[in-house]
Amino acid sequence: MNLSKIILDAEEFIRQMYADEASGHDYLHIKRVVTNAQKILVNVTADSDLVILSAWLHDLGDYKLNGGIDKSAELIRQFLEKKNVDEEKINRMITIVSEVSFSKGKKVSSIEAAIVQDADRLDAIGAIGIARCFAFGGSRNRLIYGENEEQKATSSVQNFYDKLLRLKDLMNTETAKHIALKRHQFMEEFLEKLSEEIN
Repeated sequence: MNLSKIILDAEEFIRQMYADEASGHDYLHIKRVVTNAQKILVNVTADSDLVILSAWLHDLGDYKLNGGIDKSAELIRQFLEKKNVDEEKINRMITIVSEVSFSKGKKVSSIEAAIVQDADRLDAIGAIGIARCFAFGGSRNRLIYGENEEQKATSSVQNFYDKLLRLKDLMNTETAKHIALKRHQFMEEFLEKLSEEIN
């Protein structure tokens, strides 16, 4: 089955759905994840169409965008069945997407999932990761940082320590590891400057 046309349809579908999403999980985030996946694909052997289509669909049904309920499998299946994608490929994409999320803590079971997971995690770090962290925090009414322990625990800055600074060491592919190192260093420099300015 040729997925090229379906990839174009998926891009347009995602553009329409997430163009105005202001939590850092917008169309442009998803487009950057696709670009990251394409960079990684240059250096690994994988089903590239499966990777790119999964990257386009990786936030479809995400619990953060659906009131805390994960609808990924349901919405991905809905979209792909309308495009007459065969059952085996649908199941593979649902599995790939289920293994992307940091919060689910799943280990990847294929090179395709490894690539999409890396591509998404790269967009959570570096300069764009910093911007997305505070955009998401603002969309959830979180403080930038806190003065007391209770405030600190739920602040956007705490997310660096809970998640973002850990991602560098969780990359699967050599390309992602290389990119992640520079982005990680930038975040550390940012946090040092932020600490200087607020203390």
